[in-house]
Amino acid sequence: MPVDTEYRAHFDFDIRFANGEGMSGTGFRLDLPSPDLGEGEVAQLLIAHLGLALVDEIELRGLRVVEEPHRGSRGVDAVTGPGGGVDASGPTRVVDLSHPIRAGLVTYPGLPAPTIAPHLTREDSRIRYAPGTEFAMDVITMIGNTGTYLDSPFHRYAEGADLAGLDLSSLVGLRAEVFHLEDAWTPQRRGIRPETLADRDVRGAAVLLHTGWDRWFGQPEYGVGAPFLTGEGAQWLIDRGAVLVGIDSLNIDDTEAGGERPAHSLLLGAGVHVVEHLTNLGAVPPRGARFTAAPPAVEGFGTFPVRAFAEIAA
Repeated sequence: MPVDTEYRAHFDFDIRFANGEGMSGTGFRLDLPSPDLGEGEVAQLLIAHLGLALVDEIELRGLRVVEEPHRGSRGVDAVTGPGGGVDASGPTRVVDLSHPIRAGLVTYPGLPAPTIAPHLTREDSRIRYAPGTEFAMDVITMIGNTGTYLDSPFHRYAEGADLAGLDLSSLVGLRAEVFHLEDAWTPQRRGIRPETLADRDVRGAAVLLHTGWDRWFGQPEYGVGAPFLTGEGAQWLIDRGAVLVGIDSLNIDDTEAGGERPAHSLLLGAGVHVVEHLTNLGAVPPRGARFTAAPPAVEGFGTFPVRAFAEIAA
């Protein structure tokens, strides 16, 4: 086809938001980057064009694609376009997004809590060093899944990159797209789906899902009824070029749906890092921050705590 041929979609639509409200439109027309997009991709373009947040469901009716000049629809690059940058110049403030680790901390029900014991006490060290000089050396024993931690591909796949094999550029200073979703899920509908994320360009970004579940961290309530990312949501983020996905919940998957872990499997299989048990995401704006979560470079290890933080222009 000629390179200058342009296409638009014609349709009616109904949109339902996570808070129960909705909107409808008839005779809507939308610029398309190509004529072969599926209905779901057109729906995501519509969300981006309208700038809608917290969309739960969208239905298109009477969809047809016609050859027609573009009229300047916003979001026409939402399916295939490049990601934006963040201006890191100027003073910044740092927001800590990690839970402190302490002896006896229960991060995930059923996993062992860390223990901390002295290897060398300050008192014992005094006989080894010059007068007035003393040190403490301690030993911590813990599972990698403790506190706020990062999953590398090796966590899920034996042939995947371990902690020592991760590229630091995919862990440090990432453009952060923070989705504030406290009102986007219910106990009956806990899964975060693509429609809820479709108003953003996430290419090259750390996608951080703020559900508010971190308020229960360390308490029995934390282990039951937690929000999660659906497999469809994970695939959408992969297709749109996300580099890392973080959540302030018990798990990025639904741990109450049996042994399947579609979000882990898809994201880690695509080389997208996963950070779980974040906290304080409510203090980070939807856009404009940079995110860092770098674990130590441990060979043959797939998961380890990180000091996750966001840098925000002051």
